[in-house]
Amino acid sequence: MSDFAELSVEGKKYQLPIVVGTEAEKALDINKLRDESGYITIDSGYKNTGATKSAITFLDGEKGILNYRGYSIEDLAAKATFLEVAYLLIYGELPTAEQYAEFEGAIRRHTIVNEGVRTIFEGFPVNSHPMATLSSLVSSLSAFYPDSYEGKDNSDRHIIRLLAKLPTIASWSYKRAMGHPMNYPKNDLDYCSNFLNMMFSLPVEKYEVDPVVASALNTLLILHADHEQNCSTSTVRLVGSSQANLYSSISAGISALWGPLHGGANQEVIEMLEAIKADGGDVSKYIDMAKNAKTTGFRLFGFGHRVYKNFDPRAKIIKKAADEVLAKLGVNDPVLEIAKGLEEAALNDEYFIARKLYPNVDFYSGIIYRALGIPTNMFTVMFAIGRLPGWIAQWKEMRAAKEPIGRPRQIYTGATLREFVSIENR
Repeated sequence: MSDFAELSVEGKKYQLPIVVGTEAEKALDINKLRDESGYITIDSGYKNTGATKSAITFLDGEKGILNYRGYSIEDLAAKATFLEVAYLLIYGELPTAEQYAEFEGAIRRHTIVNEGVRTIFEGFPVNSHPMATLSSLVSSLSAFYPDSYEGKDNSDRHIIRLLAKLPTIASWSYKRAMGHPMNYPKNDLDYCSNFLNMMFSLPVEKYEVDPVVASALNTLLILHADHEQNCSTSTVRLVGSSQANLYSSISAGISALWGPLHGGANQEVIEMLEAIKADGGDVSKYIDMAKNAKTTGFRLFGFGHRVYKNFDPRAKIIKKAADEVLAKLGVNDPVLEIAKGLEEAALNDEYFIARKLYPNVDFYSGIIYRALGIPTNMFTVMFAIGRLPGWIAQWKEMRAAKEPIGRPRQIYTGATLREFVSIENR
């Protein structure tokens, strides 16, 4: 294969270098295109544009492959802890036993949040959306740790702080909305168990973390830990490219994740299931509506994926965890029964099979969170906890590569130059 592709524009030819990744992905390098030709490219939604080179996550949507730093998502979900995966994403290799003990120990020591942050938190309305609270409080950490924006090489300290404190802040949002007293971390518990304890323990009764639930949460967090250059990750890199500190960049990523087309998708799944229940719970009716979407306007949330064209490898893993959680907890919930009906139809109906409308990770994660008693407006917060190591890794990689500040071009389609008319003559 040639090292260049040739582009012909207005009778002139331009050579575009071909870039090949380690997994044989190919790209055309257009960095010099505008300088040489005066042309830019248009790619709404960046569907065909690679904004960076990255060594963190490999995703092949056609083959249903997701690897972190060369390790398959299947192996990591089955054999690793979330903090092992976090270390892998951020530092490039799985930790040794000694490195893991040091990493986990450092996180345990930083789970407490400054009481000043709690004071800010208590100033929010009780009914504040947890994502608004989370984004705001993460951004506020810049004020509590001013050395984070003084250009010092101390990012590891802030990485540890974020990984340690985000679950604490997240659990506070839930407790306040419930009207319950907020819990402080218990550092004798592992990462997932500590979060579950902060969420669900009450001073009037003893709370025991169910190992099946903790294991399912561990799996969920691993599956969400990174997903290449998605909307929120690209936001973190773009904000970070201005040399914004880690807290500000992650806060921006949280805000990007909030939207229903991104991290809010699993919330939309539950809201859809509740709407079906409110309408009588007839699954077949909604299956028919989905098949006639052009007429009915009804869309099934949690099925298919923009990137994965055959199947979502994360969905296969999380389906097993969902089955285990539902069996262990013995949850009797008509909404979850409707979910099972939709799942069965999607996996067996030729209409869905032919169009590759399989249940995706958002479908199953919503079911698990519902079974655990986590309210729907907390679902995206759970996603953010999982995605945090990926955001950090991407921010760290971008800074190390000294990437230039992100500054997309545009094609202007507004009015051409016109004369100013004074207000009395308009």
